[in-house]
Amino acid sequence: MEHFIEIYTDGAASGNPGPGGFGVVLKFKNHRKEISAGFKHTTNNRMELMAVIVGLESITQNDLKVKVYSDSKYVVDSINLKWVFGWRKIGFKNKANPDLWQRFLSVYDATKHEFHWVKGHASNVENNRCDALAVAASKKLHLPIDEGYLGK
Repeated sequence: MEHFIEIYTDGAASGNPGPGGFGVVLKFKNHRKEISAGFKHTTNNRMELMAVIVGLESITQNDLKVKVYSDSKYVVDSINLKWVFGWRKIGFKNKANPDLWQRFLSVYDATKHEFHWVKGHASNVENNRCDALAVAASKKLHLPIDEGYLGK
């Protein structure tokens, strides 16, 4: 039986741009970890991508396969349809969120990481939990600045 890590992710921004947050649930066998954080002024797409990055960066057993579940077509299609690799070739010229895509590519392993789109705000319990984590994180007081967001 092959073992793999499951990562569920979601991002949120109120106002888009506005206060935002992300939520991550990592699952492996009977272990579970939840991560969330918020930022003062950001976008939904940045938080969706940040959730994936933080999830992948949190993995300590790099020899295991990882299945990432996201309700973001922006993230999942950019990876599965290989758009991000074309963007890298042109230095991310005129593309949104180059700082986060470069950070993503530094932890991404095509041989181990699979990306799956799930319908948001539907029956996926873990995606709903990530949404709750993201929204709660976006509503905290004294949020840090999203240094990479240029639309300040």
